[in-house]
Amino acid sequence: MIKKFVVAIDQGTTSCRSIVFNEDLQPIGVGQKELTQYFPNPGWVEHDPEEIWSSTLEVFKESVDKAGIDFSSIATVGITNQRETVVVWDRLTGHTVGNAIVWQDRRTFEFCNSMRDDNIENEVINKTGLLLDPYFSGSKIKWILDEHQGMRKRAESGNLIAGTIDSFLIWRLTGGKHHVTDSTNAARTQLFNIREHCWDSELLELFAIPKNMLPEVKDCADSFGSIDPNIFGTLIPINGVAGDQHAATIGQACFSSGMMKTTYGTGCFALLNTGETCVLSKNRLLTTIAYRIRGKSTFALEGSIFVAGAVIQWLRDGLKIIKKAEESENLAIQARSNSRVYLVPAFTGLGAPYWDAECRGAIFGLTRDTGYAEITRAALRSVGYQTRDLFEAMKKDQSDYGIYSGSNNRSQMLRVDGGMVKNDWMVQSLSDILQIKVDRPSVVETTSMGTAWLAGMHIGIFPEEKEFEQSWELDKRFSPLMDEEQANNRYKGWLEAVGRVLSH
Repeated sequence: MIKKFVVAIDQGTTSCRSIVFNEDLQPIGVGQKELTQYFPNPGWVEHDPEEIWSSTLEVFKESVDKAGIDFSSIATVGITNQRETVVVWDRLTGHTVGNAIVWQDRRTFEFCNSMRDDNIENEVINKTGLLLDPYFSGSKIKWILDEHQGMRKRAESGNLIAGTIDSFLIWRLTGGKHHVTDSTNAARTQLFNIREHCWDSELLELFAIPKNMLPEVKDCADSFGSIDPNIFGTLIPINGVAGDQHAATIGQACFSSGMMKTTYGTGCFALLNTGETCVLSKNRLLTTIAYRIRGKSTFALEGSIFVAGAVIQWLRDGLKIIKKAEESENLAIQARSNSRVYLVPAFTGLGAPYWDAECRGAIFGLTRDTGYAEITRAALRSVGYQTRDLFEAMKKDQSDYGIYSGSNNRSQMLRVDGGMVKNDWMVQSLSDILQIKVDRPSVVETTSMGTAWLAGMHIGIFPEEKEFEQSWELDKRFSPLMDEEQANNRYKGWLEAVGRVLSH
């Protein structure tokens, strides 16, 4: 049988999915399952690694069944994942030492603050492009080694290893033969020198993490081992790996400097391609490796919003205003147009450009006639306002560094993806608040497409970058319907609301 199909495993924060792509890079089979969220203490967020593992196998099989193909016809697999979430496990048995600590988790706030007080942050930023914050993986690994008796001794002796979810899945899928990761996931640990492209000995010492715990770092399109034939009955190579936001950048074909995309999943993540230039933001954004192909790193500025789609999940599961996420669009349409309700979804603090781990969420502007519709509209608008926060910071950095794509300023156009952008009202609101054109692609699950392309391109099934970029298809373009003065006035109200919840 001709091996012509590519499977993308997308292990996200709230669900695990698998998508089968045909030789034309079109999805033909999807499997998906929600992931249980654990909140053992305020500000703590955990996942069960065994549930992640079993869900991955389940959705993989489901997607292949729905595609109507055999496992033996799969040419390669790509993996994309929630990035900063970490797992520690036994090198010999493969057993995890506890739950995965999720990227949203804030338990290492005091440690990060102490490092900041010691004036270490600038050194960390210069090497990693990342601010000192509980968001990143390094402090999470340190916490596990410090808080669990005997863990540090086991790690130093080489019995424990650590990794982001991609590493954990590859270890399990390859039967423990490969402990590897890719450049984009390594770049989010706060232990990786993105300029020299290596684990940094000084950072490892600062975080007190033994180097022998960490995986080998490869390009995004590379050989990551093969799935053990005992799992699916046949040997299947893994040839593409990228953190979810980087995979989405690739799936959106943002290969040129100045191009920008935002992904709306659990959180929202905006990446601005800066090409070969490793730009250190002056406006509290992050610098990261956008992707690395054929030994060459492409860099990006990134703004991270912790709560986007998660606010809709909160409306559903917390307030029980809606039963399904899709209902939020109709409720937002029904809301009074003159409502000035602002919802600041700082459930686990605020990300860029505020980086305030201690502040918490609030709703402002409530009146007697405020109802479910107005609160839902405020929740959806909060995503647009937070995106504008990132956009304003990026514009300042662009101006400072001259990051444009020739004479065509591509930053005046935004490509969006992720589950939330199926909501037309939300995307139109985004265009209104940003006062720019917003393009939604025909395939909004660009994260899976990006990692599938990496894997397939590596073995010659899919075309190189330029041809892939030309194949990008527009579904709908949204242009601002709100005038600039009104948009600025509403955004001013948002800034006032944020100012009230900041802890400093």
